[in-house]
Amino acid sequence: MTTPAEIPAGLPAAPEFTEPLSEWHRLHVRMLIVRPLNEGIAMLVPILILLFTGNGEKWRLIASGVTVAAILSFSYLIWRTTKYRITDEQVELHTGLLTRKQLAVPRDRIRTVDLTSKPGHRVFGLSAVRIGTGQQDVPGTDGLTLDAVTSEEAERLRVLLLQKAVAPKSTSSEPDAVPVETPSEVISKLDFKWLKFAPLSLSGLVAIGAVFGVLSNYADDLGLHPVQDLWEWLFEHPSITLLGGFVVALVVLGLVLSVPLYILQFWNYQLTREPDGTLRVQRGLLTTRSVSVEEQRLRGVDIQEPLLVRAGRGAKAVAVTTGLGSKGESNLLLPPAPLSVAHQVSRDVLKVDDDPTTRKLRKHPLAALRRSLFRHVAPWVVIAIGLAVWAPSWAWPIPVAIIPFAALVGWDNYRSLGNALDDRYLVTRNNSLVRSTVALQRTGIIGWRIQRSFFQRRSGLMTIGATTAAGAGVYHVTDVGESDGLALADEAVPDLLRPFLLNE
Repeated sequence: MTTPAEIPAGLPAAPEFTEPLSEWHRLHVRMLIVRPLNEGIAMLVPILILLFTGNGEKWRLIASGVTVAAILSFSYLIWRTTKYRITDEQVELHTGLLTRKQLAVPRDRIRTVDLTSKPGHRVFGLSAVRIGTGQQDVPGTDGLTLDAVTSEEAERLRVLLLQKAVAPKSTSSEPDAVPVETPSEVISKLDFKWLKFAPLSLSGLVAIGAVFGVLSNYADDLGLHPVQDLWEWLFEHPSITLLGGFVVALVVLGLVLSVPLYILQFWNYQLTREPDGTLRVQRGLLTTRSVSVEEQRLRGVDIQEPLLVRAGRGAKAVAVTTGLGSKGESNLLLPPAPLSVAHQVSRDVLKVDDDPTTRKLRKHPLAALRRSLFRHVAPWVVIAIGLAVWAPSWAWPIPVAIIPFAALVGWDNYRSLGNALDDRYLVTRNNSLVRSTVALQRTGIIGWRIQRSFFQRRSGLMTIGATTAAGAGVYHVTDVGESDGLALADEAVPDLLRPFLLNE
């Protein structure tokens, strides 16, 4: 990479632009305050532990001061050594003091632009701009991040970076025509009636587990072992009443927390189709997030129905697109909402009259039911036998009581299996706890992965995986009959699998 020219001392911090930023610029100077705010929240607990534990030793006060000074110094060094520019061909970012990093992303490889504003950013009107190239959906491993620029500049960067080409400069002496702004098309927006799905998503229980894990780590640092002590006490004093009361309290607390968590995540949610040919999802209360994806990169839609949300006739919609993986929520199109809304979003996003995920699916053989029941029930039988041999007498009835529910899940897993094919999409449905119905463009399938385990071969079954450059990378048609599976793959993408098939 060519070494950039020396940057003048008066380097601009927040440029106004309508064209590529061919000159080098720094991140906004207000990040000197924003970074300590964001980092300070994470460091607040250990600082408080240093200050308020022990007998007031002087070294604790010194250690706290050193920690705060280190955060401030680190923030200044990042700002002082970071610069970026945008040319017609690429986006460049140079950062680092001792170890210099020079990152460059070709503009024709940009797939997504993610604008994120944490509470510290929002106080000072800043945003972090993450530019993704579609290789991985993990921050720091794909593309680059500009943290932070003003919110106005972040919005202009979003529009600029998702442009397919830079508009040529006019050479005419006549004044340029005033561009007509095309309004965004709103596909879906938050309805407070959707809050009823918050308790069914179990997000409150997940939050409780995360908080408990963090507090346990800090307790271990202080020489306390609450989890180990709790387990030892329960084994010494087994009580069905105590265990039942603990479970009930945990469920109630999870239900109470789920609603505010839903609001924190999806406040002001809106899905729009932008004039520049992108789908844009905006959401968040304290931390706001805006994810823009080129519409031409969309390869399908995944309608996900967690078990309890499905019982309430709800679902969420996820994009199957190059540039966003299947991890996290950056590919989210619709939060937990009524199933009818999820199908409406799928229709509008795919620009079809009939949502392919609603098609009647072909059932899989009964041999798939036997396999599903065995996979879900057998582990609990083994656990029950192990506890009956090596654990206290009160332990083994717990997995025995779970076996009937596991059998129901196994049956529901089989009932969920299915596949369909139309002129444009391959549709496949799997799983029970989180039932997933995927409509994948047939033109987006680049290969087939065929799996036949020992037990599948004995049952005349196989699992066909449609590989694609979008989303999870492979979408499975699980436990389908051998002849039906091969015929499905051959019909979905003609001539791709046919050379490997034997004509009988």
